[in-house]
Amino acid sequence: ALPICHQSHLAPTLCQPLPAAMAPRRVRGLLALGAGALLAARSLPGFVAPGAEPKAPSRRDAATGLASALAGMLGGEQAVQAYELPPLPYAYDALEPSIDKATMEFHHDKHHLTYVTNINKALEGKTQPSLVELQKTAIKDGAAFRNSGGGTYNHNFFWLEMAPKGKGGEPSAKLSAAINEAFGSMDDFKAKFEAAGAPGARFGSGWVWLVVADGKLAITSTPNQDNPLMEGVEGTPGIPILGIDVWEHAYYLQYQYRRPDYIKAWWDVVNWNQVNAWYEDALGGKAPTADSATSAAALVGTRKSPTSFNLKFGFEAGAQFGN
Repeated sequence: ALPICHQSHLAPTLCQPLPAAMAPRRVRGLLALGAGALLAARSLPGFVAPGAEPKAPSRRDAATGLASALAGMLGGEQAVQAYELPPLPYAYDALEPSIDKATMEFHHDKHHLTYVTNINKALEGKTQPSLVELQKTAIKDGAAFRNSGGGTYNHNFFWLEMAPKGKGGEPSAKLSAAINEAFGSMDDFKAKFEAAGAPGARFGSGWVWLVVADGKLAITSTPNQDNPLMEGVEGTPGIPILGIDVWEHAYYLQYQYRRPDYIKAWWDVVNWNQVNAWYEDALGGKAPTADSATSAAALVGTRKSPTSFNLKFGFEAGAQFGN
């Protein structure tokens, strides 16, 4: 019997005999190998930041794409992949002076990684949904899903909605009109958003959000790592298109107790290009996935159609923030 092998980054290569009755599938396997090689050559370079050299795909990315192609063509089951810590789409110091380099290093490399690690532990042996689907029942499913699953989604979202100062664009005409209708003006919106994040309004840790609820914009806040996608959440449920982390780890190294100063400075690094794209999606009832090629494509103002091989780009894309 011929051996058939499957390899993923979560487990070593596993081989088992291929029954003789399945021998004709050898031809399909060869076709899959060719298709996988072509796919890796054409599809994995991803997005390139302005002026940057194209980034070669990693061995893991190529292996993941090839394994998915093989699984699809051979009719096999794809191995469950754990959620991953996405790389920042900019340098650690790119958001200065609004957010300092040291804060970004600790926030991303330590705090965010902890959420990712813990939700993966909670999902061991279970079916893994998409990250956005996980949010819906996170409160009901228990503390690990609510805290670590929420923290993973929220931080993926947070990195994408920021850009170096001067690179994030402006609110679209459509979003600006909706903000004016809901809050009176952009200045009034910012004042109400900042007030919702003040220590007296959001005591302790949490987030402040701009959401689309029933086609209208609303400001809400959530405790800890809750977000407006969760069923049973405190505040206004809806589809988030903008959010700020007001946990102390997000600002304390630079601002200490001065949370209001942090929120005011944060406006300078909002990636309105991303927010505009999420707003359009939210009007159609679609929440930010925060873990797929759709989110990465929104950064560059394009949309990529999902490939039939279900390749996982995650946040490996180089981000382009300009108009």
